[in-house]
Amino acid sequence: MAILCGLSSWAQQSDSIRISLKTRAKKVSKVPEIKANIQPYRPLYMSVNGGSMFNTYSATSKNTGVLVKDKLLTIVKIYPNPVEDQLNIILSIGKDGTQTTIKIIDLLGNEVVTLSNERLNAGEQTKTFVIPSRLNAGIYFLRVMAGSESQVKRISVL
Repeated sequence: MAILCGLSSWAQQSDSIRISLKTRAKKVSKVPEIKANIQPYRPLYMSVNGGSMFNTYSATSKNTGVLVKDKLLTIVKIYPNPVEDQLNIILSIGKDGTQTTIKIIDLLGNEVVTLSNERLNAGEQTKTFVIPSRLNAGIYFLRVMAGSESQVKRISVL
């Protein structure tokens, strides 16, 4: 009898759950397409005008035919950096008689000292400035403005 009770507890009962094998419709995710007339970036290689192997600037735009304006100001080099007492700047001006201002600015954007405010001739120029003693050691920015163009470089003062 004990065996019969044991067998009846192991007997299977009918399942009340029915399994349906219907396939569900897959959710289609639509990825938005950007519809714009944007030309892909293609650098110019072995440019004759630029003289460098990988020149990324072109003199004309191929699509519109509009000439790209030459740069009025190019900072070639600032040395020595970090600076102790004397700062040398080599810059290139693109037009004669360009009003050029050179300022030292702190990290908050406050003007600390104006090193130069004069009209410069076109061509490459080398300027030498004595760093004022009131300038504490730290990191500053050198802002060079020529006409409507401006360039900012970081300098460290010891």
